[in-house]
Amino acid sequence: MIEMKVMGIAIDTASGSPIIVLNDKDNRKALPIWIGSAEASAIIRKIENIKVIRPMTHDLIIDVVNKTGYRVSRIEINDVEKDTYFATIFLTNDEENEVTIDARPSDAIAVAIRVDAPIYVSAKVLADGSVSCDNEKDEAESQEFKNFIQSIKPSDFEKLLKDDKQSDQ
Repeated sequence: MIEMKVMGIAIDTASGSPIIVLNDKDNRKALPIWIGSAEASAIIRKIENIKVIRPMTHDLIIDVVNKTGYRVSRIEINDVEKDTYFATIFLTNDEENEVTIDARPSDAIAVAIRVDAPIYVSAKVLADGSVSCDNEKDEAESQEFKNFIQSIKPSDFEKLLKDDKQSDQ
């Protein structure tokens, strides 16, 4: 397993779908995962420290987990089949008992970033879906991807946040 960090959220210009981008600690690999608008909004809210009056779904999940005596210890994005990614949320209690929860990567990431839990990705998933950020052979693709990520503006997400806010009412 390779530990990854959330680099940010981007918008696929072809489909308008949000993409979460994970980077390894050395910024050698980037893993883009297409996600839903609601999950993108939840992740953006945490990244941007946008406060809400009532708990959102991922905050509620964490509250329920904590009230049962467990904590989110880590998440793993451990498989990919036909462009569908699979993740597991690991919960641990004070006696070091561990419970695993099957989850979509976007939900697992939204939970993990709220509690600063590490995010791990399997070598298989990285081999299947990552973009190299340091291989000379892939330099053009890597530079194109970096340019795409750097061109994203906060205003690109206004519609996502607006749509999500309306669905909460």
